[in-house]
Amino acid sequence: MKLLKSIITIGILLTSITNYGQFTDQINSNRPGKSMGAFAVGKKIYQVESGLYYINESNEVPNYDARGFGLDFAARGGFIKEQLEFVLEAQFQLDKYSVTDSINKNRNGLKQTTFGAKYLFYDPFKKAPAKPNIYSWKANHKMSWKQFIPAISGYVGINYVMKNDYSIPNESAISPKVMLVTQHHFGVKWVLVSNIIADKITSNNANFGSVFTLTRAISEKWAAFIENKAIKGNYYSDGIFTIGATHLLKNNIQIDASISKNIKSTPSLLYGGIGFSWRFDKKHKDIQMKDGKEVKDKKEDKNKKTKGSLSQEELDKEKAKAEKKSRKNKPDAAQEKPTQETKKKRLDDIEETPAP
Repeated sequence: MKLLKSIITIGILLTSITNYGQFTDQINSNRPGKSMGAFAVGKKIYQVESGLYYINESNEVPNYDARGFGLDFAARGGFIKEQLEFVLEAQFQLDKYSVTDSINKNRNGLKQTTFGAKYLFYDPFKKAPAKPNIYSWKANHKMSWKQFIPAISGYVGINYVMKNDYSIPNESAISPKVMLVTQHHFGVKWVLVSNIIADKITSNNANFGSVFTLTRAISEKWAAFIENKAIKGNYYSDGIFTIGATHLLKNNIQIDASISKNIKSTPSLLYGGIGFSWRFDKKHKDIQMKDGKEVKDKKEDKNKKTKGSLSQEELDKEKAKAEKKSRKNKPDAAQEKPTQETKKKRLDDIEETPAP
């Protein structure tokens, strides 16, 4: 009996989740990894993701060492449609740069600034999942090939590079960035996110790469992940591995910690940090879905029609109708005057009539 209740409960929960838009009860954050998830934050949702990190960078040729701190920042917002998201990303760093005993200087500046938009083209969870089989435990726990179908998004952005201590020689100030994003959900605990990236493709420092992030839910509040980032470019190529964990403080607040190490010695990188993600969702309204399509709220449409959505021609017609109705209800002045005179005459007649 307990098994039957559990199956029915899970089925109801899954149906309630997939019958609405991309909005979820819990925050959907890209931190602390470097990959970008396929799903948008949702319409009228605004999210901030930020963190502090420590970096230790050294190189054999040329022989230098750099140690310092940095700040990662990302602002995400959903506009127009549930599937559309705009993203602003920036990275600020300050460190001490040393070349043997000849150069020692303090550096600071923006290392990266990117603004772009992401759109979800395919969502495998739009349609309600198959109903649970209340008669067979085996049927409910067998592998489903549908879970290998990912959510698919596309991203287009613009890089802006300032001339400072971190800029690459002869680097273009503005360059495009495009990305293909996929996201697999294997059961309820495992998520695989992959990004295929083409960055600065119109500049001399174009690079191509990929990011794969595998996340496992440990409990309702905790999750751990491992990530690999590969970069192949004219100026810089590398492979970076990251491990980390996240903790859900509230449904709209998440904290995280991570540590990363690359595979090269030219340069050698070691960095780690902590961060948080915060979501503002008070203005969000659930978007109901039916058969994979958005269902509009009839009450909302009716309110829109009565609150300023009429055209100027329709407003003029409504005004003319109101004036006509007002004139119809108001008595004619020509008719009103004789009536008053008649009443006055009758009063005079009464006063002149002698008493018996």
